[in-house]
Amino acid sequence: MTTHRIAALAAATAVAASLLGLAVPRADAAPQRPSWTSCPGKDLDPRQRCATVEVPLDHADPGGQRITLAVSRIPAERPERRRGVLLMVPGGPGGGAVDWPTKAAKQLPPEVREMYDLVGFDPRGVGRSTPVDCGLAHEDLSMTKLRPWPAADGSTTANADTARRVAETCLRNGGPVLRTLSTANEARDIDRIREALGEHRLSLWGISYGTYAGAVYTTMFPNRTDRVVLDSNDDPDPAKVGRGWLAAFGPGTEDRFPDFARWAAAPDNPLRLAERPEQVRPLFLELAARLDREPLPWPGANPEALDGNALREALLNTLYDDERFPSLAQLMRAGLERRTPPAPQLPPDRALQNTVAVSVGVLCNDVAWPRDPAAIAGDVAESRAKHPLTAGMPVNVMPCAFWPAPAEPPVRITPDGPPNVLLAQNLRDPATPYAGALKLRQAFGHRARMVAVDSGGHDVYAANGNACGDRLVTAFLTTGRRPAGDVLCPSEETPARG
Repeated sequence: MTTHRIAALAAATAVAASLLGLAVPRADAAPQRPSWTSCPGKDLDPRQRCATVEVPLDHADPGGQRITLAVSRIPAERPERRRGVLLMVPGGPGGGAVDWPTKAAKQLPPEVREMYDLVGFDPRGVGRSTPVDCGLAHEDLSMTKLRPWPAADGSTTANADTARRVAETCLRNGGPVLRTLSTANEARDIDRIREALGEHRLSLWGISYGTYAGAVYTTMFPNRTDRVVLDSNDDPDPAKVGRGWLAAFGPGTEDRFPDFARWAAAPDNPLRLAERPEQVRPLFLELAARLDREPLPWPGANPEALDGNALREALLNTLYDDERFPSLAQLMRAGLERRTPPAPQLPPDRALQNTVAVSVGVLCNDVAWPRDPAAIAGDVAESRAKHPLTAGMPVNVMPCAFWPAPAEPPVRITPDGPPNVLLAQNLRDPATPYAGALKLRQAFGHRARMVAVDSGGHDVYAANGNACGDRLVTAFLTTGRRPAGDVLCPSEETPARG
């Protein structure tokens, strides 16, 4: 950067400060106030109200084009005890939380509901906020394409073709919002929501990708955070970001599979697959290999075939929650008996178009991804040998290999800021493994404590039935007290229903 003129330096400093989320004068400094109305949708809590908040398309140009964010709120149940707002930060990227207050009002303990307005939002590009859409072909909305499962022989050629096609289609059809999708911009948007709500500080409850978005917010705006709960935590490595999250499915699936194997071999299980847990893994791998060679018709699926990758994709979805174990066992039985499985329940293409567009936009705009086909093929071969359950998918080529360079570097999470962060983490999480959560804990340093739960699956607080973990998180939200050190809560397993 040149320094020939003081005016130029001052202007550059103001732009850099805006990108970092620091306080600089804005053209629209007067905060807006939401106009709350009834919410669209079914089965919503009648107390939930909805509004929109305008934010800049480009936060470096606050007086320029605007987009809208959909927000929702259920007020604190005891106004005399109200502490402030608990903002729910959704997973994904591509997930929304505008209907989460209704869910949270059923899920959270009364002492939390009494103290906090429960606020949800759809991030930029998502759902009822200003949306994005790639206009992908139906065939490219298949999860066995969107997650880059290699061919049966390990080839990645078809994956590269799909990735290039998806990238080019999204860049052509996604419009100006698509190129502004990033975690840093989500953090800036969250701070605009805070302003609109009239709050000096926000408490956050981020889940899955929402843990990274929440961590970025509390790094960029540390003095605007009150109590921060991050649940099922992403590795914040700024050199990888989303690349690391995808790669984490390899070890995460290996960590979690033994839970399914024990359930699938239980003597009292009506869907029992094997006599001993150690038999379930080779049974799954052999079935996947057989379906690679001899797929079964699967009407209603996309594509309409149960092949090995469709079975592997079903495994990933199943391991999120013990309640899904029976569905995988039934699918495996159909494959073993060469029966046509029941039609899967798939979201409509319209919803998938939006989710995929936001996911691709954030993942590709956050960080640069590998582009060298030979290096990617080598990584896939190594991963297939080390983590056969995921067959090389977690390190395969993505649309980001054909994407423009990110507009700004990822935010590095640091210990700078108040000690007001509590991480909640299952030890055997298939999507956000414990090893990655430890990296986030390390990055936060003294700012954070971790409550780890000896359990499997994704989501912890008020979701997993662990009284120890729930008690510690609730105490933090209601009193501000964190454990003196990191805590490991013992298992309180409840068997999945057959």
